[in-house]
Amino acid sequence: MDFLATHQPDLLPRNRQVPAQGVVEAPHGTTIVAASFPGGVVLAGDRRATMGNLIAQRDIEKVFPADEYSAVGIAGTAGLAVEMVKLFQLELEHFEKVEGVQLSLEGKANRLSTMIRSNLGMAMQGLAVVPLFAGWDVDRQKGRIFSYDVTGGRSEEHGFAATGSGSLFARGSFKKLFREDLTEQQTITLVAQALYDAADEDSATGGPDLARRIYPIVTVITDEGFRRLTEAECSETVRAIHERRLEEPDGPRAALL
Repeated sequence: MDFLATHQPDLLPRNRQVPAQGVVEAPHGTTIVAASFPGGVVLAGDRRATMGNLIAQRDIEKVFPADEYSAVGIAGTAGLAVEMVKLFQLELEHFEKVEGVQLSLEGKANRLSTMIRSNLGMAMQGLAVVPLFAGWDVDRQKGRIFSYDVTGGRSEEHGFAATGSGSLFARGSFKKLFREDLTEQQTITLVAQALYDAADEDSATGGPDLARRIYPIVTVITDEGFRRLTEAECSETVRAIHERRLEEPDGPRAALL
């Protein structure tokens, strides 16, 4: 970013020219969720992008590896968000090559915060980018989750987090189902349930499309690094949830006490 700001500042997202007035219609990505478990963290996202009241894309990818031990999920203006993620990936790679070591997870989270803050002018015109960042902290030996606001404000989330238009409903799902002692597979099922609940209430969040075989993107980050679940793995989890929902449309019940 510093190099571009010095030599070709017009290539930075914050310097793009957009109309000064009126709403800019652009595809928006929606719900991203994350949950931690004793051995790491799971980050997942639905596949729908909307533009106003239209479905702009049914199979957009919203979760990307940032480096070997971290990942970022995007919500907000899709084009700017993907561009920001690519620049973020490049910065982390550049730092590792120059310094010979990886940036700490805290450092990665802070750098992403700076990049979001630089997009504030665009956010004020309706082109906001609000990602969710998660990874394995090599120093602390645990999975951590960070959320952001449009000004670049960073907050560490404990247990679970959600961002995007369906985040309110996803968080409600997490609150009734999350436990700190879940296994990796149970946490994968948990985030899939949260996305299902979000899609059930929020029109901008896409549920699993069994006919087109479009399933959420689910990633797991542990001490072994970043791993994206295969389509077969996602299909197995999603179809099991769908079959159960045919009997209980509102999802599993939590205990009252």
